[in-house]
Amino acid sequence: MDDDKERFLMEFGEYYGYPNSPKNIDQIRSSEFKRLEELVYLDHAGATLYSESQMEMILKDFTTNVYGNPHSQSDTSSSASDLVRSARQQVLDYCNASPKDYKCIFTSGATAALKLVGEAFPWSKESCFMYTMENHNSVLGIREYALAKGAAALAVDVEEIENQNGHPRNDLSSLKLSQRSAQRRSRTEIFEDIPTANSLGSAYNLFAFPSECNFSGMKFSLDLVKLMKENSERALEGSPYSSGQWMVLIDAAKGCATQPPDLARFPADFVAISFYKIFGYPTGLGALVVRTDAAKLLKKTYFSGGTVAASIADIDFVRRREGIEESFENGTISFLSLASLHHGFRIINNLTLNAIDRHTSCLMSYVRKKLSALRHGNGAVVCTLYGDLTKMSSREWGPTISFNFRRPDGSWHGYREVEKLASLSGIQLRTGCFCNPGACAKYLGLSHTDLFSNFEAGHVCWDDNDILNGKPVGAVRISFGYMSSFEDAKKFISFVVNSFVPLPNLAGKGYLCSGESTPFSGKDVHLKAITVYPIKSCAGFSVDSWPLSSTGLQHDREWLLRSASGEILTQKKVPEMCLISTFIDLAQGILYMESPRCNIKLQINLDPALSDGVKGEMDLQSQRYEVQCYGKEVDLWFTKAIARPCTLLRCFPLENPCFMDESQSLGICRDVKCKLNFVNEAQFLLVSEDSVSELNNRLMSNIQKGNCEQPVNVDPMRFRPNLVISGAEPFAEDNWRSLIIGKAYFTSLGGCNRCQMINLDPVTGHVKRSKEPLATLASFRRLKGKIFFGILLRYENGEAVVGLKDNEDVTPQIQVGQRVYPESRVE
Repeated sequence: MDDDKERFLMEFGEYYGYPNSPKNIDQIRSSEFKRLEELVYLDHAGATLYSESQMEMILKDFTTNVYGNPHSQSDTSSSASDLVRSARQQVLDYCNASPKDYKCIFTSGATAALKLVGEAFPWSKESCFMYTMENHNSVLGIREYALAKGAAALAVDVEEIENQNGHPRNDLSSLKLSQRSAQRRSRTEIFEDIPTANSLGSAYNLFAFPSECNFSGMKFSLDLVKLMKENSERALEGSPYSSGQWMVLIDAAKGCATQPPDLARFPADFVAISFYKIFGYPTGLGALVVRTDAAKLLKKTYFSGGTVAASIADIDFVRRREGIEESFENGTISFLSLASLHHGFRIINNLTLNAIDRHTSCLMSYVRKKLSALRHGNGAVVCTLYGDLTKMSSREWGPTISFNFRRPDGSWHGYREVEKLASLSGIQLRTGCFCNPGACAKYLGLSHTDLFSNFEAGHVCWDDNDILNGKPVGAVRISFGYMSSFEDAKKFISFVVNSFVPLPNLAGKGYLCSGESTPFSGKDVHLKAITVYPIKSCAGFSVDSWPLSSTGLQHDREWLLRSASGEILTQKKVPEMCLISTFIDLAQGILYMESPRCNIKLQINLDPALSDGVKGEMDLQSQRYEVQCYGKEVDLWFTKAIARPCTLLRCFPLENPCFMDESQSLGICRDVKCKLNFVNEAQFLLVSEDSVSELNNRLMSNIQKGNCEQPVNVDPMRFRPNLVISGAEPFAEDNWRSLIIGKAYFTSLGGCNRCQMINLDPVTGHVKRSKEPLATLASFRRLKGKIFFGILLRYENGEAVVGLKDNEDVTPQIQVGQRVYPESRVE
């Protein structure tokens, strides 16, 4: 046992690992979750994981029993009906709810349960829908039903008032609701028909809150149920809705995994549950636990199979079933999924909820403390944790932590950077706002102006815009499940320390540098290889010499493949593209293409006048192009080669390029000052053979240290460079401002941002499962969220060539073996 775990067990050993259960955590991981051997899964708030024995029991159940549609009277249907009744009781028992007072309605998920309440609630113009700021979008969506019926909507913040000793009070007076502005769909209606005090007092209102915030992990006091049902006038003092008849909805989709609400103590009217967040399987199944008296107030419009006692097709006649469950469960419920619940609850009951809560809480507390203590070399805080940090007791937090990382200068690491680096380290976590916009804005300090500005700048959920106007627009979240281990927590902390805490020596080998220029170097650096890639993302061909043009290497990335839907195809989504080989015979003026999936070699004449097809224009990466398409025969050849419908397009850069707003594609098309073919960033990519050798040395070192599973030897062509040089110091190219090859002058545009495409095997066309070489590059070649390798170049058309006579012609051509003369930057 290592020292870290020994110290952890000294503090948490009483609660960690299920010491009183049939299996401890190590046995659970080795027997039930062998698939996690090389993976750290930290997104249990999104979906927890099913165990192997759970799935084995389900399979045995399904293969030894026959379950029919429960809407029948056969023996197999009766068996299914018995399972459904048993499942309802298990859910009620899970929430300590008496079947006399509560009913269990099965839905397609927690979202469907919340939607059911919203659409069936008895809204009126006198009603109010009140909800905490920390609520999932699925709860906020209820607001649409309320506002559509003329009701008001009101967001509140919940505060817990402490006593003189700094501890929460034990009575309802400890809870305070801070109200925000009330919302109504139409202000005209407010002044035309203002609700009176009497009408407000008789209206039905709904208050919704989560048992646990899925953003911060903070648990909400269930005393809110009693407060709103027994003392709403004190809770809403000064509000016209304080005297209404309040009903309470708990979104327990997240909280149910470790601490379901005790409905015998806290008699909420509605509780929404999601089962895959409790024991992983089945997905697409949830429940609404509803108080019987509250269910009678719901007004359901739609009817379907199973919800009616009788109906007549050609006249307006329907009689609904009286049973609460039957009247709200439309059609045939997912009875096989319900049969699976029994096996999921068996796993939880064997461990016990209290033990699961203690186990996950101590992991959460350990990681919170570790993150809070991290400091940069200058003393600056590394991690900003979200939530009320004055309440660090594990009882007030679920096993969820959200945060963002800062650099030593106080600037933020984008959460997408964290997510990508974590994935390379085998750590699965979640980033963004987690469908909780209120908590996100509250904890990140985003005003309404910020939110509108971000949206107008193009930011939407799940995009890559993680930092706007210097502020993060989301966070990183990790969450633990019942099968999480100390080793998971330790690996995560090690990842954080290795990736975000060290202060790299920017002048050292392997780090990108910048500074002022120095004279040309006299070192014997020469051009080792030239590669032309005629079709974007397809294989290229090597040449000893090649002409230059105003767009780079002549005919480089001059063609691309576009899908039937208009998407530009690349190897990231279509790895088979690397199997299409290409070659250009300049003397004959022909582009040749071959594919192992096609029997014939395809030929295209380089003279556009000799090719059929129409011309048009298209926008790509902030630049407008004139393009030419080809005939049906050519498109069918490529369709067969990549096994999907596509079209071949050729690029003809406009004489006066039309550039779109650069902000629309920040970081995508860097060189907007010259003509480009279908390239991502610049005309040329240069890679140093010596830098590749240094990378391979580091990869071999990782093998020797046991940090890498299998040997990885990277060839320079893995990076799809146009130019490969040899004879320079490793990564010396980072510091080059410009260079001359032969008689051609090039300007460096900086490093090339690498992605997982470099893990694609260019021979077989299969994506490597290994995280290398990108993971190793990320450990020493990362700058402001990007992983750099190689440099991007712009050809300057020979206008600034140094050392040439005034009357000497510049040959627009480069050749293997030519000397490379770089001009460097120094600090």
